[in-house]
Amino acid sequence: MFNLVNFQPREYQLSILETCKNNNTLVVLPTGTGKTAIALLLGLERLNKFPESKILLLSPTKPLCQQHINTFKQHTNIQEDKIILLTGLTKPEERSKLIKDAKVIVATPQTIQKDLEHNRVSLNEFSMLCIDEAHRSRQNFANTHVAKYYFEQALNPRVLALTASPGGTLEKIKEIMKNLNLEAVEIRSELDKDVKPYLQKREIEWVNVELPRELLNLHALIKKIYLEKAKQLRNLGVTKPLNLIGKKDLLLLQQKLRKEIFEKNFAAYHGISLTAQLMKIDYALELLEIQSLSSLNRYFEKLKEDKSKAAKSLLKLKEFQNIIKLTNELINKNVEHPKFAKLLEIVKNELNLNPSIKIMIFANYRDTVQNILNLLKQNNIKVIKLIGQKEGLTQKQQINVIRKFEEEDYNVLIGTQILEEGIDVLGGANIALFYDSVASEIRKIQRTGRVARLIAGKIIFLITKNTRDEAYFWAGYQKEKRMKKILYSLRDKNIEEFLNEK
Repeated sequence: MFNLVNFQPREYQLSILETCKNNNTLVVLPTGTGKTAIALLLGLERLNKFPESKILLLSPTKPLCQQHINTFKQHTNIQEDKIILLTGLTKPEERSKLIKDAKVIVATPQTIQKDLEHNRVSLNEFSMLCIDEAHRSRQNFANTHVAKYYFEQALNPRVLALTASPGGTLEKIKEIMKNLNLEAVEIRSELDKDVKPYLQKREIEWVNVELPRELLNLHALIKKIYLEKAKQLRNLGVTKPLNLIGKKDLLLLQQKLRKEIFEKNFAAYHGISLTAQLMKIDYALELLEIQSLSSLNRYFEKLKEDKSKAAKSLLKLKEFQNIIKLTNELINKNVEHPKFAKLLEIVKNELNLNPSIKIMIFANYRDTVQNILNLLKQNNIKVIKLIGQKEGLTQKQQINVIRKFEEEDYNVLIGTQILEEGIDVLGGANIALFYDSVASEIRKIQRTGRVARLIAGKIIFLITKNTRDEAYFWAGYQKEKRMKKILYSLRDKNIEEFLNEK
């Protein structure tokens, strides 16, 4: 008999468990409210119900996998050597041997997918498949493939899908549920009475900045080129007002034009080049509005190395050359985006109030992360950055960065998307500072979940007025609101009927 050790389940966890026992269930809980505990409870229930079986937990990164391992080792009486971690670092033949003797297998989805595809493992003995960060279960994702194998092979299948944010549209939610063969939805938010006592208070603060005159002038020059290029889209069938044409419109137009080339309409070649130019100009505007002047300058330097027709066409323009020249002049005059000064002011003020405070800063671009890091170091602020494996940190090194932030005297941890989901800061932070806004409801929820886990905290949004910064913020807010409304409605719906709705 497998039992809990040194763990007292919360009322809502036990309530959710009852649904999960009898249904393949999507569980949506705020970050830090114990989704892993649901996996623990259901895992023990399945192992006791089917004593010869095993359970499989999938999580997207090794650090997150390790957290599941630690939970099962600390809070169950299962022998520690029966609880194993499998990643791509373990040799395939070794993985097969380890699985045979284990009861609890925690792995990255890609690892299990490869083993299934090469017939190195069978899932027939597994009585539970838990998919952590279940919003990663769309299209061709590894989670989706593993789930398909699972239902083909498992003698006693049960799926538990965990996430804080499955997506803000019916289509996204329906896709996940179909891919994982889910039969029920359990959702709790900060508004639910049974969850509220376990959530720390979060103060929300919006800090607005305005672009200075020098950057507004530069913005107007870039925008002028954009509008001139956009006018040429009229001949390609675009009817939207020029100011309302966005990235999505340009991408859709590109797809349409590629089809026309395939159909031997060679005039579409010009259209594709034109849309590519517009996307490059739009990206420059985004960097100027939201990120930094130095990021914009680095982008211009990259354009000079770009061999595409679109890049060459832009660089030939005298007006574009003048924009590059003006950008360099402003940098030499130490002009920069006002967010940097405001961010430094905020960090200094918070440190003056509490010298041991822990602040997490989120930014979308690596350049911006590095710029903020340099700024804080210049002002003798103890800061450390977290980057992904592609940027040069192994998962072991990433874990070490988190440990240093938690245990040593670093006040600030700064990073890109890796901070949102890839690694968990167990105690959370006192403050989450968003240098930029995200339109994705999934990323917004993941970001806010990093703060106020064990103690009350604050979330600060830095927003550039009258730019897409504002648009992204409100887009993320509305998507999150819509997602919760959909999920709450699904609790009372017949899921089978919902999935078959057109």
